[in-house]
Amino acid sequence: MIEPTQLKQLLRESEADRVERTRAVADTDKFCQAICAFANDLPDHRLPGYLVIGVDDKGEPTGASITDELLRTLAHHRDNGQIIPQPMMNVAKLEIDGNAIAVVEVFPSTLPPVRYKGVTYIRTGPRKGIATQEEERRLSERRIDRAKTWDARACPEATLDDLSLPLFELTYLPNAVARDVLAENKRTTEDQLAALRLWDTRSDRPTNAAILLFAKDCLSFFPGAYAQYVRYDGSSLASEVLGESRITGDLLSVMRELDQLANRISEHRPVRQSDLSDTTVFAFPPIALHELFMNAVIHRNYEDSTTPIMINHFSDRLEIHNPGSLFGDLTRELFPRGTAYRNPVVAEAAKVLGFVNRFGRGIAIANDELQRNSNPLVEFDIGDNHLAAIVRERP
Repeated sequence: MIEPTQLKQLLRESEADRVERTRAVADTDKFCQAICAFANDLPDHRLPGYLVIGVDDKGEPTGASITDELLRTLAHHRDNGQIIPQPMMNVAKLEIDGNAIAVVEVFPSTLPPVRYKGVTYIRTGPRKGIATQEEERRLSERRIDRAKTWDARACPEATLDDLSLPLFELTYLPNAVARDVLAENKRTTEDQLAALRLWDTRSDRPTNAAILLFAKDCLSFFPGAYAQYVRYDGSSLASEVLGESRITGDLLSVMRELDQLANRISEHRPVRQSDLSDTTVFAFPPIALHELFMNAVIHRNYEDSTTPIMINHFSDRLEIHNPGSLFGDLTRELFPRGTAYRNPVVAEAAKVLGFVNRFGRGIAIANDELQRNSNPLVEFDIGDNHLAAIVRERP
């Protein structure tokens, strides 16, 4: 986080485009628009921007009450799924001239353009506004230079003809981009895809994420991009197989079928209570399975694996085996409290399509549901090239 003396200097520069001053302490839209604009970093400063709460237009502290609740609310904007992709930011309370202020430090995104409620906000000089088509194009081209994740890179063998455009235009686009922006949208399909990190303008090809999400035949590009479910009549792989299914198709279809699978195998039953009423319990709570299945889709390694997600259903437990171990800076010591996205564009798609409500909360939600249903918490087996989540059946 910036030092108070450095921030004070920035606040005194009336034309600084790396700082936004506000008296307001409760204006979610204004705060999120500023965070989005700094994350897009249209001037290409490659330096953080600062939303400073509790100062006037000249940068003087107003004496506003900076509470812990305000700081928690500001930090919540990172993970609530309204700003996509997730911004990298810090929140802190600082003091200037003996007065408390709240500061949100926002770092430039490596996956621009960044949107808030489907709208791309940018900042140039003192102006904050909605990006034009040309400004969005500049942000998209900048992403190509900086893209580090596999799902944001071009798929070298693919063309526009490999995509199911109705699936993109009718299902994804209306959920990803604000309605008023779409109403005035005169952009080509390629420009629309590029603005959502789904088209590489330099090579003129779809990104790997676009193939996962919209390809007519995803498996011809990524043979392991499916899920295999097997139910066993016992507690080991040597047990007789009672049934199996293979879940394939575009990622929307895969996530939808996994959601149906979670409900189908949860096995609810009534349990009589002491007051003679009945309550419903599950062998496996469906919300917990939903969260773990979505985690598997989002975090698995698609790049160099032909292995599918394996869901093994035994007589006493469910095992979800995922190709690829922990990603990036996420260590065994930090897991599962920390989050590092191997496939941030795929994670964004899961949020846009309604399969994920918030970022980084899947395992916590699963454990909450398991506890409520009297199941043991999720167990994890972390290997060098795989990660397994083990869910024990309710006793």
